[in-house]
Amino acid sequence: MSNIARFSVSIETELLDRFLRVAKKRGWGNRSEALRSLIRDSLVREEWEADAEIVGTITLVYDHHKRELGDKLTNIQHDHHNLVLSATHIHLDHDNCLEMIAVRGTATRVQKIADALIGTRGIKHGKFSATTTGKKLR
Repeated sequence: MSNIARFSVSIETELLDRFLRVAKKRGWGNRSEALRSLIRDSLVREEWEADAEIVGTITLVYDHHKRELGDKLTNIQHDHHNLVLSATHIHLDHDNCLEMIAVRGTATRVQKIADALIGTRGIKHGKFSATTTGKKLR
């Protein structure tokens, strides 16, 4: 490797312990390799072509008691109704909900709604997973 940069990260012990267990399970040799893998995945997503049509899912976990959060999520989906194919809402327990939103559109437009939803205040965790529509695959 050329030009190695070292930096420190402050993280809760429990979160780090959980992360290291996952890293070990995935076969990442050490913390550095685990972070490199996560960073590469993030950078690859950023390289999508702006005009490529993709499909994907946006998965959100949140506390439905958070004031006006459900309305905010619904409004964002309505603002991008042409990209939203379907939404499924699941009650995980008394407080937490899981929402899965199927989307389709150009990479930049779909990424925009994913970022808006995941970045909404009150979201405990969000993940965007995208794939090809299959049109160009043989």
